[in-house]
Amino acid sequence: MKTTLLSILLSVAALIRAAAGNDGLNLLQAEYSKPGVAESFAAGKAWFPFPAYEDRAGWAALFGPDAGKVIRRGEQLLDYQWQHIPASAYLAFERTGDRQAMERPEGANRGAMIALILAELAEGKGRFIDQLANGVWLAAQQPSWVLSAHQGRQRSKRSLPDAREQLIDLASGRYGSIVSIAYHFFHREFDKLDPSISVATENAVRRNILDPYLDPGQRRANWWLGLASRGSMLNNWTPWCNSDVILCFLLMEKDQERLDRAMAQSVQSMDLFLNYIQKDGACEEGPAYWGAAAGKVYDYLQILYDASDGAFSLFGNERIRKMGEFVSRSYIGNGYVVNFADAGARLNNPSELIWNYGHAVGSREMTDFALYCLADPASGKFRNPVITGNDAYRALETVRFNPLIREAADSLNRLAAETAPAEVRRNLRRGVPPATWYPETEMCFMRNPSGWFLGAKGGYNNESHNHNDVGSCVVYVRDIPVLVDAGVGTYTKQTFNHDRYKIWSMQCDWHNLPMINGAAQPAGAQYRSKNTSCDLSKGMFSLDLADAYPPESGCRKWVRTYRLAPKGAPSVTITDSFALDARTQPDVEHFLVKGSVVLPGGTHQGRTLPDGELLILCDEGLVVKMTFPASLKASVDVMELTDRRFSGVWGPSLRRINLASPPDAPAKGSYEFRITELGKK
Repeated sequence: MKTTLLSILLSVAALIRAAAGNDGLNLLQAEYSKPGVAESFAAGKAWFPFPAYEDRAGWAALFGPDAGKVIRRGEQLLDYQWQHIPASAYLAFERTGDRQAMERPEGANRGAMIALILAELAEGKGRFIDQLANGVWLAAQQPSWVLSAHQGRQRSKRSLPDAREQLIDLASGRYGSIVSIAYHFFHREFDKLDPSISVATENAVRRNILDPYLDPGQRRANWWLGLASRGSMLNNWTPWCNSDVILCFLLMEKDQERLDRAMAQSVQSMDLFLNYIQKDGACEEGPAYWGAAAGKVYDYLQILYDASDGAFSLFGNERIRKMGEFVSRSYIGNGYVVNFADAGARLNNPSELIWNYGHAVGSREMTDFALYCLADPASGKFRNPVITGNDAYRALETVRFNPLIREAADSLNRLAAETAPAEVRRNLRRGVPPATWYPETEMCFMRNPSGWFLGAKGGYNNESHNHNDVGSCVVYVRDIPVLVDAGVGTYTKQTFNHDRYKIWSMQCDWHNLPMINGAAQPAGAQYRSKNTSCDLSKGMFSLDLADAYPPESGCRKWVRTYRLAPKGAPSVTITDSFALDARTQPDVEHFLVKGSVVLPGGTHQGRTLPDGELLILCDEGLVVKMTFPASLKASVDVMELTDRRFSGVWGPSLRRINLASPPDAPAKGSYEFRITELGKK
């Protein structure tokens, strides 16, 4: 074992030396190679930071007032019928593009198992053991835990699992972690029923997770490792899968040599992810993926911290802290977040995860934000955190840290009873900088004293979960959406295949961007911004979009500048200064809005709007005026939102303002658009 571990450490050291001079690279391998750290990960070690199942006092202290709710949820599942997934449910994906036929029943089974695990830990009377045995037994009989939408990485390229091959995806890793946790706490109880249950559970985790992770022949299928093609794009899959897989190894693997190999591979893979993303801490996949990207980095680091008794720790690293604080900086207000890429505009990251992450890295901003999210604006009271139902490890982490969060929430409730609750809530956000610039990812978030918010981005059109949106923006006024990003609809087969950019919400002309000389931004890494700059003191963000458009646009220069007035009368000014080789078609400026639009020539409150002026009638009676060059012809398109993932955020429709230049407009010039508040309608 020592010889094998030594060879692994020498390989890790060689990789670190190869990256020398690249500041901030290979953070995890450097930590893992420190004296004594690798040896702290021992097969069979009792490291999981939770009481034993039999420790009733320990679990009672952790669950506290949540125990009753958790047990009642488990009672609802005592008669749950575990769902078999037929072949036709898998085949539905390749036949019609339907993912849900397979994902719904598997998701229901996973959720039931998590709820039953928690209920049995909370009560400890054995009432839920039979159902848990049914759940792990069914899981052990499944040929694969991988989603139908992801089975295409098999050599067969079909959506039905091929029993001759096993790969790992987001769902299989999650299922593996649930089954491993169930085994960890209850295998002795299962053995009382029949030892075959535990044997089947161990075999299933080995077959579905442990063996394919260590198989070099599966690196093509397990692309998220980053080991098959160095320098390839990585995204949230890498920390998500690695965190679940390494938990399975640390709970289930009894062979030290195999555990050493898994550990070395996982820290290498995680470093490839951290080396790939930018060092500024932004999540290019958008805040909606923060929990699956940075949040899973936290899960991974917390698992390694606990399994090594604190010997492995990166929680003091500034970059890890910045990655965490991105979720706070990208929050707009009233539940809205900046939602570039495949992201919804509503906050979906659990407050308990934000608190746990912030607590680990020592970020008061994050722990305050988590508490802020626990506040009920109507009552002003701070609720207890919710125990998640779709991730067993995070559910346990919430239970573990709930006493601390409850104590903080109770303290705030006492304070709110003595002062204005709204003021208590506002104080939790006072430490957040009004503006943040992410120079490598090219995102900026700015807020002025009047409550106006501007988010803008540069980047390139091959980002993870990419939309063709280089140079786009969102604008909110006192947390009311004005210029928006539609986000993404329900995932289907088309979302991630060659027809992705036929989906309207992925396209340049359904973002707050121009069509230049009749051309829209295409997809591809070569289509990117240049000369991007940000001056937070002036509320200014500027970039040249010329290279984000195809050659047929004839665009030599298109400098877009955003300016959020930092003081005085609030406004956002958008200026496009351009130079084309020749004018062949009109430019069309697009602005996507939530609300109705009054165009030039229309009337509002008895006043007829002149050329070069339109109104946006927003939520809560807010009326916003946009002025623009009178030479541009204004029109509006309505996008009816039939997909609930859109309509749940924006309502039944969105409107796109089109401002078209004359066909013979000059090839060189500028357009200016100024947004101000008119008042209430």
